[in-house]
Amino acid sequence: MAEKDASQQKQINIELDEKTAEGIYSNLAIINHSVSEFVVDFISIMPGRPKAKVKSRIILTPQHAKKFLKALGENIQRFEQAHGTIQEHDHPPIPLNFGPTGEA
Repeated sequence: MAEKDASQQKQINIELDEKTAEGIYSNLAIINHSVSEFVVDFISIMPGRPKAKVKSRIILTPQHAKKFLKALGENIQRFEQAHGTIQEHDHPPIPLNFGPTGEA
């Protein structure tokens, strides 16, 4: 019975509001670090735009960054087992060239 009580105490109630649940699109991430933290900036680059803005910034301790790396690796492995290998492409230069810009 003590094991069950201990596992119930480890549960965390996580809330997700509607705006956060929508998510933010990102097609570029820039990672910097110091002795005490990792900073991940998520950016959305759009065609024909010379500027891009940071859409979200996540700051992690080194320990959490390592746990995140492990969890992401495990999820990628499960994804590839279910859907096949994710193909990697050469990294395009920054700024990205999405092709000719349209005119209205």
